[in-house]
Amino acid sequence: MNIERTEDKLRERVKELTCLYDVSKIIAQANGIEKEVLNKILLSIKKAWRYNHDAIAEIQIQDFKIATSTVPEHTVFQMSDVVVPDMNNGFVKVHYTKEKYSQNDFLEDEQRLLNTVAIEIGNYISKFYLLQKKANLRRTLERMDRLSILGEMTAGIAHELNNPLANILGYAELIKLSNTDAAINSDIDTIINSVIYTREIVKKMMYFSCEMPHHSKIEKVKPIILFALSFLKQNFQKKEIKSELLLKNEEVTAKIDAVQLTQILFNLLINAIHASPQRSMIKTIIENDDENLFIIIEDQGHGIPEDIKQKIFDPFFTTKDINTGSGLGLSVVQGIVKNHNGAITVRDNFPSGAIFSVQLPLK
Repeated sequence: MNIERTEDKLRERVKELTCLYDVSKIIAQANGIEKEVLNKILLSIKKAWRYNHDAIAEIQIQDFKIATSTVPEHTVFQMSDVVVPDMNNGFVKVHYTKEKYSQNDFLEDEQRLLNTVAIEIGNYISKFYLLQKKANLRRTLERMDRLSILGEMTAGIAHELNNPLANILGYAELIKLSNTDAAINSDIDTIINSVIYTREIVKKMMYFSCEMPHHSKIEKVKPIILFALSFLKQNFQKKEIKSELLLKNEEVTAKIDAVQLTQILFNLLINAIHASPQRSMIKTIIENDDENLFIIIEDQGHGIPEDIKQKIFDPFFTTKDINTGSGLGLSVVQGIVKNHNGAITVRDNFPSGAIFSVQLPLK
């Protein structure tokens, strides 16, 4: 009888050691956090349990959950926490069905084995999670370097363009003053309007390319919103677009740069007007909670196709005609929002149109 017990213990010990060896080997060969790797680990765990033909191994980490087979509603189980820094703790379990087994059918050595395997799984996920974070950080730094170079180049180009544009504009206005031919006057007006349009693009390039001064102070939000809407009144009227303002808290204040907030509103509203059909409506919603101010612009235009939603904030990307858009408006808006430690998102409006949402901290 003692020989049988000794053989049983040795058999169980061999299974446990085999499990630990297999798990270590699987993790050593892994190239990332993959479902297949965790499946192999679970199969190794299942084989190590005394009644392995009936055992069900399961792992859950955050929303990720897999098992060697369907877990019945009523089970008895052993469990150990899987700890991963910066993530919610998960667990690894081994189940038996409650109809056939009780908690006494588990061994203490099996619990110790499960604890060890849980540590190995936690280390495996932590390792690749950290490598992924490092890779993301490296890509971010590389992108920042590219943007910095682009910013310097853009600032230089914008500066070099300013002087010749000023000369063209000055001489064109001088020629117009002394000219009496109506046809030539029309051509001169085209030159002047083109120069003014180009200077606006240069101004936006300058705005995009450098760190703009940020003068934040506690401001009442309502006057800024009303000013922006009244300034664009003619733009609304030209397309017979109705402007609706929903200001849910008229006394709300926020620590903001009033000029930059106005720039946000101008760009978003002008884009909405451009995208909207005649006799439609643009809704401006201003609301807040205890921590954030929300500015929501809803239009009934043609909307933004799914394949370009990720590009609309890229510098120089535009869907407008060459004479009506520079592709810098939304880049400027995103830069200002980030400068205020906020966020900007876009989603579809129904049945048609787009909704831009800006979130800015109140303090």
